[in-house]
Amino acid sequence: MTLTRKGLILAAFQCLLVLSLSGKLLYDRSTCPRVWVKTAQWDPNLPIRGRYLALRLTPELGAPWYGETYGQMVLFFVPEHTLPFETLRGGTGAPELWAEVTIPRKGPPRPIRLALKKAGRLELLDIN
Repeated sequence: MTLTRKGLILAAFQCLLVLSLSGKLLYDRSTCPRVWVKTAQWDPNLPIRGRYLALRLTPELGAPWYGETYGQMVLFFVPEHTLPFETLRGGTGAPELWAEVTIPRKGPPRPIRLALKKAGRLELLDIN
């Protein structure tokens, strides 16, 4: 077997590995429960760099999936440009930030999308 052939087999295996993970995440998203949870900002000490919102899930007591989401910390990766709601966070009268998360059978919740709660309604944020 030539070196080129070995390299192509390795590349195909790595692509298959990534595609299988993507397939698992899509399957979980379509079959596992999805819930909206109120969030609070937190500051992680992580070696990764990039644009992300570090969120701590703070559901109301007695909310569905309270045990699976309470105190969980998730990272929501965002584009490079500053988002309009980021300047409002932390101030008095700022709207609440909510995250829709998937509750997998094992592991922490996985964030899907974000919304601001204004006047009792969730307004989805167009982040992509």
